[in-house]
Order: sequence, then structure tokens, then C-alpha cells
Amino acid sequence: MKAEIVAVGTELLLGDIVNGNAAWLGRELADVGVDVDMTVAVGDNIGRIAAAVGAACERADVVLVTGGLGPTQDDLTREALAELVGVPLIRDPELEAALLRRYEAAGRTDFPANNLRMAERPEGATALPNPAGTAPGLRIEFGPRGAVVYAMPGVPREMHEIFDRWVRPELTQRAGPGTTLLSRVLRTVGIWESEVARALADLDRELEASRNPTIAYLASEGQTRVRITAKAVDAATAREQIAAVERRARAALGDVVYGVDDDRLEGVVHRLLLDASATIATAESLTGGLLGAALSATPGSSSTYRGGAVLYATETKSDVVGVAPALLAERGPIDPDVAVAMADGARLTFGATYGIATTGVAGPAEQDGKPVGTVYVALVGPDGAAAGTVQAFRFSGDRDGIRRATVLTALDIVRRRIGGLPPR
Repeated sequence: MKAEIVAVGTELLLGDIVNGNAAWLGRELADVGVDVDMTVAVGDNIGRIAAAVGAACERADVVLVTGGLGPTQDDLTREALAELVGVPLIRDPELEAALLRRYEAAGRTDFPANNLRMAERPEGATALPNPAGTAPGLRIEFGPRGAVVYAMPGVPREMHEIFDRWVRPELTQRAGPGTTLLSRVLRTVGIWESEVARALADLDRELEASRNPTIAYLASEGQTRVRITAKAVDAATAREQIAAVERRARAALGDVVYGVDDDRLEGVVHRLLLDASATIATAESLTGGLLGAALSATPGSSSTYRGGAVLYATETKSDVVGVAPALLAERGPIDPDVAVAMADGARLTFGATYGIATTGVAGPAEQDGKPVGTVYVALVGPDGAAAGTVQAFRFSGDRDGIRRATVLTALDIVRRRIGGLPPR
């Protein structure tokens, strides 16, 4: 069974909000074995909404529409569906009574007349009661394929409730047995999307013939996710198919894979530190506290992250974590030896097992003769500065991008050190 999603709302087109409803629906539809072929966003215009839904009905078995069912003049999904099907809008007495009861139960006496728009539905459409709000959903059939259109409010909580209560059971019944769709995501760091694709090229070619399982690549913020999706008669069979592909993908990718599914790199680092009964502290110049924020983001991180210092001014590197003034005077703040001294100073100052430091040039201009993107990350362990390590990098992008790349790289350096992996 094939589905398409039509998200209604000019705010989506203007970028005022992100289309999280489509992402949520994609996951939920996969759970019941329904393939989503296309997602489109359309503004608040009757003709364009009708055209988008009509086109989807020509291709798909199921069309899910979100948004445009509220009481205001720019909520036009009801009118668009009526225009598409060629029927009038009618006032539903039961919907009207339900709206009035909801207001009375809330102790409201100022019932706005325009709210009665939510009691209207295209003739022949079925109302889907909304247990989480006032705007009901709608169900109507249209098109040569007999596509079923489910229209739901754009408010996520209300959309979830209507989908779970009315839409999911019907789709599960229509899909029938043998349509389980499952995915597994491998998370990588420190490797380009093109490098991941090249490493998995042979496996990808083998899967092209059957297209089940499939592999997809999702790159974002210096990380590449590898999504393995299988469709099978039941969940156990799908998991077996995914496991076989995952084993081969892990073998091809090696230790750049740091986790699966919802794992976060900072969470993996926290678990490794916890398992090693170790703690860490930070000294940050370039990243301005972003690394400390990442290390403290995981619940329970107070047991592994001791604290940190943001050392933007050169003199604070001496005053706060004890970097030798002579070293700073000789080398300047952007230097590998200075990074090591910062990391060791953080370790000692906060009483941690490890200290990690970042320094570099985020831009927009070069500093101390160092070009934009120059970065040093140092890690010092229990054996002190003499045994510390420092790595140099040259990142591209804008100021924020360089800082974010540095945080990811620093977290991966800790992951590798604590996990006994070689540095990249």
C-alpha cells in the first residue's frame, strides 16, 4: 500500500516551522507496512490544496493531509476537499453539539461564531473525533484508485491522537498481514557521506536487484547515518534481514560507527566514561562552552563531567587553568602545546581523570598568522601532560560550522581514547 502526505500551511513554505508532522507520520506508517512515496507542502489556498490532494490521489492508495482544519479564515482544508470531490460543505449537528459541549465543560460562555466552521464537513465525508482538541479530522474517498484521504489537524498532539485512534487501526487492517516495515540506523562520525557510500558500494549494488533490504544515506552536521530498511512478513523476519546487512555494513565501515538508531555521540561518550569509572573536564577557547554543553547534555552526566572553563581571553588560560605565561608569550594561544597545557590544567583544576581542550581560529579573519579553520584538540589523561595527545585539523565553513565540527571531533577523540580505538 502506497501513501503520500500533504502538509498544509503557508508557514511551512516560509520556513516559520519545520514539517515535523511528515517525519512523524513517515515513521508511524512504516510501522504498519505502508510505504510513503512522496511528501509535499502547500500554502493556504483552496485551489492549490485541492490540486495537491487530487494529484496525490491519482498515485497513492492513502493520502494523509495535515493542517488547515482550525477555525480561522486561513484554515481551508475542508473547503479544498469539498471542491476536489465536487460536493458542498454541510454543517454536522453532532459536530456542532460536541463543540458546544466542550466549551460548556470548560466553563466558557463566549463561544466564537467562527468556531462553527469546525463543525462543517464535505458531504459524504466521515468526521474523525478529536480527543485532544476541537477540530475533528475527516475521512473521504476520491479518485480513480479509490484513494482514502485522511485529513488531520496540524497541531502535533491532536494529529497524533486522531492518527492513533482512527487512522492507524484502519490502515493496519487494510495492509493486512505480511507488511511489516522496519529500519535500523547506523551512526557514523568523522567520515564524509561520499566516503560512507564508497565503503558500502559493493553491498549497495548487491541489494539493488531485490530492493529489500535497502540502504539510504543521511548526512547532517558532520555525521552520516546509514539507514537499513527491510520489508517482511513479520517483524522477526525483517530484523533478521536487517541484521545480515548491518553485519556487512559494520565490517565495511569499521570504527567510524559509534552507535545506532537514537544514539547520540555525547551519550556514547558518557556511557564509556561511566563504564571506565572515569571523569572528564574541559578547557575551551574556540568552542566557547559548546563542548561542555554537549558533555553535560546526557541525563546523569554529572557523574562523568566534572566541569569546564571557557578561556577566550589569552590571560585566562594562565589565570584559570595554569598555562605557563612564558609558553603563551612564546607560542600564542593557538598552538598545540598550549592546547595540551589547557587540557592538563582543566584535568587538575576540576579533579578529573581526563582533560580535553580546544583552541583555534573560527573566523571570520585569521589570527596570529593562522588561517580560519585551524583547530587543535588536546586530550590529557591520568599520566599527565607529558603523555597527552594533540591533533591538528583544518575545517572549512562558517564560524558556527567550524565550532560544531570541533565539538564533534573532540567527542570522537574521547570516544576513541576511552574505547581503546586508534585515533583517526
